[in-house]
Amino acid sequence: MDFTFISGQLFTGLSVGSILLLAALGLALSFGLMRVINMAHGEFLMVGGYLTFLAAQWAGPNFLWVAFPLAFVGAGLLGAVMEFTVIRRLYGRPLDTLLATFGISLILQQAARQLFGSTGVPVTAPAWLSGALNLGDVTLPYVRLFVIALALVVLGGMWWLLNRSRFGMHVRAVNQNREMAAALGVNTRSLDMLVFALGAGIAGVAGVGLALIAPVNPTVGAAYIVNAFLVVVVGGVGSVLGGAVAAVLLGFVTALAEGLTSVSLAQAILLVLVVAFLQWKPRGLFPTQSRALEDA
Repeated sequence: MDFTFISGQLFTGLSVGSILLLAALGLALSFGLMRVINMAHGEFLMVGGYLTFLAAQWAGPNFLWVAFPLAFVGAGLLGAVMEFTVIRRLYGRPLDTLLATFGISLILQQAARQLFGSTGVPVTAPAWLSGALNLGDVTLPYVRLFVIALALVVLGGMWWLLNRSRFGMHVRAVNQNREMAAALGVNTRSLDMLVFALGAGIAGVAGVGLALIAPVNPTVGAAYIVNAFLVVVVGGVGSVLGGAVAAVLLGFVTALAEGLTSVSLAQAILLVLVVAFLQWKPRGLFPTQSRALEDA
């Protein structure tokens, strides 16, 4: 095992971890705030990928400036509709939300097959993202560097939103004690919808990054949903910082294990390591204080 191989796998793991982080941020918010187990969250990523494909068809070489707002708004609106029609009727029943959202994910996957076919649709990255940065024997593709930068920008935006804005203050208040926040005038129902839509929109942005790396197909979201949940659990439910650290760690472990073994064996190794870690720290790396979670 040489340095070039390890460096290449670590870089791949960092780019995979960036996608996982974007996919897991919404899950961390929705589960931490609303105790909703959303098995359809991966389909928001899929929607973002397909909207990127459509933007590339419509807008030409500079499609990214159209794809990002389109994916964010499109996935966010889908999340708001899902929360309003289904999720809000199942609050306090996490197993019911799991079953309901799993059914929704299957419906969305079938809808994607009907609209785009069962094979993946490719998205060609803009010319300024072609090529790679060469550091000795290590090659760093510009498109993967762009995805890593995208994750950092979104993470910074989320940190500012949750820690420096009035909206974030309300989110933290409801996360810590929903009843007290409602008594102080916070509209928790509206906040739930906004947070759910925000998480869906961020997953849509993740779909843009993923579409630049690999073809988009109806099951692309399902391939990421399990690892996104692992990121949330390892990082600490509701913790943005914990999700970022966990996404990077899981990305590194996955990339190294896949490089040394196979994809299926790497997933098994990852699950064993996560289970062992949770025996040591059952509340994750950075547990948050939440009355809802303590009463769960």
